[in-house]
Parts: sequence; C-alpha cells; structure tokens
Amino acid sequence: MALWIQITPGSDEPIYLQIVEQVGEAIAKGQLAVGDKLPAVRKLASELVINPNTVARAYTILEQSGLVTTKTGSGTFIADPALRGKDAADINMLADRMDGIISRGLNLGLESQDIIAMFKDRLEKFIKTRQGGRQKK
Repeated sequence: MALWIQITPGSDEPIYLQIVEQVGEAIAKGQLAVGDKLPAVRKLASELVINPNTVARAYTILEQSGLVTTKTGSGTFIADPALRGKDAADINMLADRMDGIISRGLNLGLESQDIIAMFKDRLEKFIKTRQGGRQKK
C-alpha cells in the first residue's frame, strides 16, 4: 500500500506533511475510498524507512482534518466525507495556500487568466480521475 507514497527527505516540506498531502490527494482523486484502511504506523514507517513518530504525526493531522478515523485495535480508515465538517480553519488554510499559488504564478509572469485556466484544467483532471476511480469499484 505504501508504494504510492513517495517521500523526498531533502525537501523543504517536512516528511509528515508530505505524507498528509499525498494521502489527501489520493482521497481527493478517489484513489482512496471511504472505509479503505491505511497501513499501520509501524508498517508504513518501515516501508518508507522513517521514524514511526513521523507517520503517527501525519495520521494525527489527517484525523484532526477529518480525513481519517482511527479505531483502537483496528487501524486507521478513510472517513466518510458526509461526516467531515467544513471547518473554518481548514477553509482559511486552503485560502492561504491558494494565495501562495497565485503569488507564485504572478511572480512567474503568468497573467490572471492563465492562472485561472490552469486551475480549471487541474480541477477537471482531478474530477475525471475521481470519477474514473469510482467507476472501477
């Protein structure tokens, strides 16, 4: 299961956040569905050759975000989106990240319509991937 998680140890982004981002992306794309079980903390840490505390921290953040639920003795599972609250803090964090992307695009010399077109294109690809993932199951 951990084969789809690719960490970059020398990255500016901490490893635990790399895990959070990749699991979140897999959920958004429909590659992980409601009820899918994530690897055990120690198993994933072993496969990625990282400290188990790093994986535990990532799982804690995923749980606090409402993306996963942990059942003691059973494991960590992808949560039902209907049960996920739209937390104002999460929405603000998303807006901040979007601001960073917009700023980076403008600094690269992109026009606003180019950034909008790029966003729409990426969104459509996510939606298509997600719909394709649901049809396979």
